[in-house]
Amino acid sequence: MELLQLRYFRTVARLEHMSKAAQELRIAQPALSKTIARLEKDLGVLLFDREGRQIRLNTFGKAFLSKAEAALALLEEGQREVADLAGMEHGSIHLATPSLDRLSEPLNAFVSLHPKVHFRITQASMGEMAKLIETGKVDICFTPLPMDRPDFSSMSALHEEVYLAVPPGHRLSGLQSVRLDEVAHESFIGYKEDFHFQMMNDDFFRSAGISPNFVCRVDEAASIAKLVSAGLGVALVGKCGGPDSRLHLLSIDYPVCRRHFQIVWHNKRYLSKAAHHFIDFVCRYFSGAIPA
Repeated sequence: MELLQLRYFRTVARLEHMSKAAQELRIAQPALSKTIARLEKDLGVLLFDREGRQIRLNTFGKAFLSKAEAALALLEEGQREVADLAGMEHGSIHLATPSLDRLSEPLNAFVSLHPKVHFRITQASMGEMAKLIETGKVDICFTPLPMDRPDFSSMSALHEEVYLAVPPGHRLSGLQSVRLDEVAHESFIGYKEDFHFQMMNDDFFRSAGISPNFVCRVDEAASIAKLVSAGLGVALVGKCGGPDSRLHLLSIDYPVCRRHFQIVWHNKRYLSKAAHHFIDFVCRYFSGAIPA
């Protein structure tokens, strides 16, 4: 059994589609099919049920996949540990985050100081990030929502105030602060319902006892700023991330509206020196200890 077979099998099992897997792996489909067939011959069982062009992971495949993923995770962990023995500058960091809006500046600063550290970045939902850490597919996550698991450790990185953004000339643009229940009848621009920031904003609305009228939902902070600036509605925004300078930001007197960003990792998995250093660097960057 070869390591390449395990890696190819993992990809095919995830996608359950030979052509898509071959495209992702950047190999010819016949070569991939032969590799999987050879693996099945070595094991003495079929790992997929095949119906025409459709393939589905069967009971044998599901059982083998869990062991293959564990084996590959251990090998990748070993590679990181060996890289650490050669020094931090040869380390690697696999990071997952729902959005790079807040992390892009410290990430750029770190890479400029340590250009030989190899980064892999995955954009993922909150549920996906927890699974990625559990399975060892990523080293750390940068998240605005808590990830409370017994085997997870976390470090607070950034506390961000949330404001009400109103367009120029709005009836509230002359104020410095407002209560959320005072804008219950305003038209709101929001994120899509399953977006991490919207999940947090919904908690703020519930605390204020209001159900806002959303006239538009998007998945990018820049889009929210543009739509508010155009006068389509108001929105909850963080000051970090640079909302449109033409917007007027009102502090929210009630309820308390803050976001708490954390860096999360699995405390029972190997974490490279580079990853440890990056965690410390990001926290010091947001605290102002490292000049922006």
